[in-house]
Amino acid sequence: MLLDTASLYFRAYFGVPESVKAPDGTPVNAVRGLLEFITRLVQDHRPDDLVACMDADWRPHWRVELIPSYKAHRVAQESPQVSAAPDVEETPDTLSPQVPVIEEVLDALGIARVGVAAYEADDVIGTYAARATGPVDIVTGDRDLFQLVDDARGIRVLYPLKGVGTLQMTDEALLREKYGVNGPGYVDLALLRGDPSDGLPGVPGIGEKTAAKLLDAFGDLAGIMAAVDDPKSKLTPSQRKRLDEARPYVAVAPTVVRVASDVPLPDVDVALPHAPRDRAALDALAARWGLGGSLGRLLTTLEA
Repeated sequence: MLLDTASLYFRAYFGVPESVKAPDGTPVNAVRGLLEFITRLVQDHRPDDLVACMDADWRPHWRVELIPSYKAHRVAQESPQVSAAPDVEETPDTLSPQVPVIEEVLDALGIARVGVAAYEADDVIGTYAARATGPVDIVTGDRDLFQLVDDARGIRVLYPLKGVGTLQMTDEALLREKYGVNGPGYVDLALLRGDPSDGLPGVPGIGEKTAAKLLDAFGDLAGIMAAVDDPKSKLTPSQRKRLDEARPYVAVAPTVVRVASDVPLPDVDVALPHAPRDRAALDALAARWGLGGSLGRLLTTLEA
């Protein structure tokens, strides 16, 4: 099981009231919400291995160089290009301080936490999925990861509809029903329609339904662009014009939208722990942040 950790703690932050606080009054709604999420996921799915995948760089420069608008609207402070530090993401004031606490708690529990410099959590997930020798469940609220769905390899996306108690089990049948594509085809669909939440412009005038129809007619992005050059193809004049004008974007967008599968992953133990790695540290964190029942329920579930 691969967790898109930021996606889940953002959902926890907005789904659990800020009135959930530590003894000193600091909000810990994202921390406790994430622990509850993990408890439910382990109870319901019993994974052998569990990795909390992290954004070491939520907006990698190599993606921004190709599409400068990539996530640009979410930047609170840009890092100099010469710097290896990532841009600072705009985050709610009461969420940012909770992220280090989440990291400390996961480490004390012994739940593998993996982020790799210059890569997003999506890329870490993509690489683990590519290397997996058995079934993989990816838990994320980000539709971009639908591209990894692969029935033959047992890779599916568990997409939260309401918390993690109601999950959309995303397999190839669901992708074809909702979007008319398979996993790899979702990359082409996503880049054609664009995604304002990620700053991807898409091809003007080509929405999701039109993109799906074009992919059904011409197979893939390469087939669509070949049709642009074929005067006998059944593209409408406006579609041909828009796609032709979008060639510079179409040339680079696949690299930006497609998750990496060759990230240099660290050598870590990804087995689901049955007892805390550092009980003393965990007890101290529980007392400091008032994690109480949320942490206790997760420990009971892991020990079971």
